[in-house]
Amino acid sequence: MIEPYGRSDSRWEHGPKIAAIGGGTGLSTMLRGLKQYTRNLTAIVTVADDGGGSGMLRQDLGMPPPGDIRHCMEALANVEPVMGELLSYRFPKDSGSLGGQSFGNLILAALNGISPSFDQAVARMSEVLAITGRVLPVTNEDVRLEATFENGTSVVGESKISRFKKEQDCRIRKVRLLPEHPPALPETLRAIREADLILLGPGSLYTSVIPNLLVDGVAEAIRASDALKIYICNIMTQDGETEGYTVSDHVAALLAHGGPGLVDLCLANSAQVRPGLVERYREEDAAPIAVDRAAVESLGIELVERPLASETSDFARHSIARLAAAVMELHGERSMRVVPKLGAEDGAFILEDT
Repeated sequence: MIEPYGRSDSRWEHGPKIAAIGGGTGLSTMLRGLKQYTRNLTAIVTVADDGGGSGMLRQDLGMPPPGDIRHCMEALANVEPVMGELLSYRFPKDSGSLGGQSFGNLILAALNGISPSFDQAVARMSEVLAITGRVLPVTNEDVRLEATFENGTSVVGESKISRFKKEQDCRIRKVRLLPEHPPALPETLRAIREADLILLGPGSLYTSVIPNLLVDGVAEAIRASDALKIYICNIMTQDGETEGYTVSDHVAALLAHGGPGLVDLCLANSAQVRPGLVERYREEDAAPIAVDRAAVESLGIELVERPLASETSDFARHSIARLAAAVMELHGERSMRVVPKLGAEDGAFILEDT
């Protein structure tokens, strides 16, 4: 396993440029590990959320939802422990209009009020938190997520999809943004073009990962990139979203929305989820995702399995250290090539960065 680098290590300073695309806790978990290997991180985050505290601020202030972006900034922040606690603090639910709201969300809302645009508010908060790398909203536009199901019904609103799916008792056929094809933040597209490594996921398939691909230019920029492109599959299926899905089902949905050539490789978990957790998740109609290698490879995608599940978490989630190490190892393997050594006898070769 590759060991994390110290901040004084030149490998950290000059590490690969990584564009990590997604949202939710999955993306922020991965960022916590990756920031130990490179300072050149860009998190590209969905803004389709309309539930919880983020949804309230979106409705009351007309701003993009701050929650997923705040999670990523918390993961990349380099601040004193007290500041970290403040960012994640939630007011008690019986605190009137502030009930359940995150203090970090309120800071970002205030910065949005004094900034020309939401992305500039995010940049200002990033400076305050001295984050490693950058966090970018995929777009500044006010977008909603619509899901259409296999029976032809549809629902608008990210927070409504799970319950509606259970009522319809059928799979999601596709999702789209309203309005369709909102413009991407220019910095978002630049980060994708300049990346040495592009990561999609982990996170909710239809509500955290795919919405980014529906922003104008994002999927095209990913497909055009020569960087290694990895989809990191979740460990468990998600109640109200991907019940019964295999790894190939996840990959097929990703390609259906982002187009062929979107990813080169799918990274999936090979470690067993602890029995107690499996039983608990079963009560929520969730289960470990079955790895169907032949079906994944029939889609033209390489499948790599690694033991990625955390052995200590009370939830079936990726291990921060294992996931980051696996990603960096894959990048290292794919970014080296064998070339003849100049001036040497026949048969002498050296490894060279691509």
